[in-house]
Amino acid sequence: MARQRKDPVTKVRLRQPDRSGPKEKTLLEIAQERNLFAEAEKRQNALRKKTGKSGTVDGNSSSEDDEEDDEEDEEKRLSPTAERILETMLWASCLSMLHFTLDVLVQHQYSADRVVWPTVWTRFFQALLVFGLLVYTLHPHPSKPTLVPGLPLRYQSVLRQSFFFVCSICAGCYMIHITNMFGYLAVMKQAPSLGCLWVWSVIELELPWAVLSLVGAGGFLWLNGYDIK
Repeated sequence: MARQRKDPVTKVRLRQPDRSGPKEKTLLEIAQERNLFAEAEKRQNALRKKTGKSGTVDGNSSSEDDEEDDEEDEEKRLSPTAERILETMLWASCLSMLHFTLDVLVQHQYSADRVVWPTVWTRFFQALLVFGLLVYTLHPHPSKPTLVPGLPLRYQSVLRQSFFFVCSICAGCYMIHITNMFGYLAVMKQAPSLGCLWVWSVIELELPWAVLSLVGAGGFLWLNGYDIK
């Protein structure tokens, strides 16, 4: 016969819980003894000052602290001209790296494994200077929202979009044309620059204009019976 095992739970004696209250210090009492609530309030006031909200201190001291914080923030901020120069350097560096990549690919395609690296690096630095000048002049920035002086501000965006739209159409169509009709020397010299100009113009365009410019380049490719090499 199988032996019957006793349930260990039945051996535990049942009794009522102790409702007489805590016999030791509670967490609330410990926090009051250590002034944790006062420290939390000080911390909250400091955070309010940083975010520009009014704290529990008097108005004179809070306003002085806010002015000091504003002065420190203004000192840490870059000037609009410095921001524009840094943004121009970023755009020019990216476009120059794209030019470097396209130049290497084109030379590798038409010259097998003979890539003239000194020429590639020379064109890279030339592209860096040229694109730096173009981006600084044509790329929109809050410090210089106007493209043509004297033109109302509401027409500046339309003018810039129209310029980049025409530029993207011309660069794209001409690049398709030279890669199908010209010799390899012309392609090696012109394709990297045209490719970078085409990519940059499409990026600067708003989405409807960008899609329309790509449709125009595709229509030019289809109407002339060209191939994508």
